[in-house]
Amino acid sequence: MRIANLHGRAALVVDGGAVDLASASDGWFGPDLAAVYDDWAAVREFASTLDTSHAEPFEEKHLGAPSPQPRQVFAIGVNYRAHAEEAGMALPSMPATFTKYPTCITGAFADVALPSAHVDWEVELVVVIGVRAEHVTEADAWAHVAGVTVGQDLSERIVQLSAGAQFSLGKSFPGFGPMGPWLVTPDELDNPDDLALGCAVDGETMQDARTNDMVFSVPQLIAQLSAIVPLLPGDVIFTGTPGGVGVTRQPSRYLQPGEHLDTWIEGVGRMRNRLVGAGT
Repeated sequence: MRIANLHGRAALVVDGGAVDLASASDGWFGPDLAAVYDDWAAVREFASTLDTSHAEPFEEKHLGAPSPQPRQVFAIGVNYRAHAEEAGMALPSMPATFTKYPTCITGAFADVALPSAHVDWEVELVVVIGVRAEHVTEADAWAHVAGVTVGQDLSERIVQLSAGAQFSLGKSFPGFGPMGPWLVTPDELDNPDDLALGCAVDGETMQDARTNDMVFSVPQLIAQLSAIVPLLPGDVIFTGTPGGVGVTRQPSRYLQPGEHLDTWIEGVGRMRNRLVGAGT
């Protein structure tokens, strides 16, 4: 199943277009994405019986983030072996966890304003929780996931690295959490623990990796996070970035106004964000 935020309303993406969830269910389910995750099991059951013959085409520009207002946003640092190597950092013994504030979240095709000349890209697999997770085992972790989506953990490196290793502010400027184009349930993927992912700036590939290079897999992240704090329906986990970021290049390379950032994950989808100057 694929669920999207289309015109600010929950929609099921099917062959031929999309079906508005509230309309298709005669109001049984509302249009709000947060309510969809709160009633995830019922939504899954309804979707399995849905008549998709009335699907309507849509334009990508109308897609918002599939979990636009999560109660909690977790992000994981140094979670790919190649990224740790390029940054000269030791592999962590537990997930290096910080938060991106929810106001940074935007859609897969939204413009993103650059607050400075030091904004870096970070392609990430993003996990959205569908069932409350508390003290969950690794074996049961995927059962608590609504689905995955494509994300970018955009980072203003001066703020990030000047804040005493507290990354959150440098990664939470408006638009610094693009997600989309939709949420894909794990059963749609051949192996949700091994997906190709990457990004390109104006057609030049910057990152090209697989999620099997993660230090902590999705089940391990859910188990370790849920051992400390309950994960709630609609919560978002940015699971870390692979090697190839701009700050470690010689010389460093950052995003510039007018460029386009393309981001993709195998079996999930693609995003395309245009970078604009501050105040544009």
